[in-house]
Amino acid sequence: MKIVTYILEVLIMFAKELVHDGHVRRFSVSDAGQEGWEVRVEEDAAVVRRLCYTDWHRVERALGSITLEVQALVSNGWQDRTAH
Repeated sequence: MKIVTYILEVLIMFAKELVHDGHVRRFSVSDAGQEGWEVRVEEDAAVVRRLCYTDWHRVERALGSITLEVQALVSNGWQDRTAH
């Protein structure tokens, strides 16, 4: 029996995790290989947005939106739990 191990290497370009009153929101932008870049937003255990872009300018716009959303959440008491 042959066992094959695959190592999945993902380049995370942006990651932010915020917490508030027992809830968690995660934001990430990562390299998705042939698909381009994956922009992902999670709330607690659910993925609420997952988009793949092949155009880097769209990724930049999505990242701008995420940055504004993160700033608004922090202004409303969410704490940054991203590893530094």
